[in-house]
Amino acid sequence: MKEKTCVLIPAALLICAVRVPAQWLAGQAAGGDDNPDARPPVTKADVRIVQRAREILNSPSGWNRADTRVCPADAKTFSLYCALEKATDEVSGKFEHRGAAIEEARFVIDEIAPNRKNYKHRLKDYNNDPTTTFADIQKFFRLFEDRITRRLREEFQGHSQ
Repeated sequence: MKEKTCVLIPAALLICAVRVPAQWLAGQAAGGDDNPDARPPVTKADVRIVQRAREILNSPSGWNRADTRVCPADAKTFSLYCALEKATDEVSGKFEHRGAAIEEARFVIDEIAPNRKNYKHRLKDYNNDPTTTFADIQKFFRLFEDRITRRLREEFQGHSQ
């Protein structure tokens, strides 16, 4: 019995030593569900998501200034978050909370929002911030598309070298 224990314990440790880092790395590569700084690779679909979200949120009358991060399918007005969710669903068929487009949107807000340090949920709180104007939302989309396009170009150049 003692001999079996001496063999089984190191074998179990070896399995754990291999599987745990592999699972952690897989989670990092996928962006991890809870990593607020995840940087998944961007694709051409992410550019289309930005463009479609801008189309969805194209007028002050279509802007929902009271985002709850609940996005009804039959909505007539859209918050920043819901416009991105709808655009992602339409372009890719599946919304990903930590997908590349949504993550990059959060990073843009980090750069432009003067009240960012007070935000718990960047997209929701920027949308609902009383100092955010519709012109700010349009500027956000311009910066967002520029950022996604730049990352796509950089990632393509990095892969072709």
